[in-house]
Amino acid sequence: MIVYKDVVKLELDINGEKRSVIVRPADTLLEVLREKLGLTGAKPGCENGDCGACTVLMDGWPIKSCIILAVEAVGHKIVTIEGLKDTPIQKAFVLKSGFQCGYCTSGFIMNCQGLINIHPDAKEDTIKEWLQSNICRCTSYEEIEEAIKSVLRGTE
Repeated sequence: MIVYKDVVKLELDINGEKRSVIVRPADTLLEVLREKLGLTGAKPGCENGDCGACTVLMDGWPIKSCIILAVEAVGHKIVTIEGLKDTPIQKAFVLKSGFQCGYCTSGFIMNCQGLINIHPDAKEDTIKEWLQSNICRCTSYEEIEEAIKSVLRGTE
């Protein structure tokens, strides 16, 4: 087991780029992404893993960056919304108006990208189950669901 004390220099694989950063062992991945690396697409919301505004991908799986320590991300491939460029899911969110205020949008897009990665043939029940992990206070759920379905069907 690795024991970290005081501050430590970590090398993180963020959006396909090796990034060195000095952190406290108690710093969350969300804090490090936003405050140390300037990647502000992942948003603080509840900061206890409930809302999903901070969702990023770790090794292709969506995770809540507010409840994982930065030191736990060492050795994993992290992708933030800034690392997605012109992906079908981003285009689908625009075409299907899958957002209102936009605060939750990056987290939903990352969660949907994870769903595409893990379950490219996802059916209705799987889609609904995955969308439950994020909260949209503006209630764009139908549009978000249409966006993910259009990508999975290849009709975005």
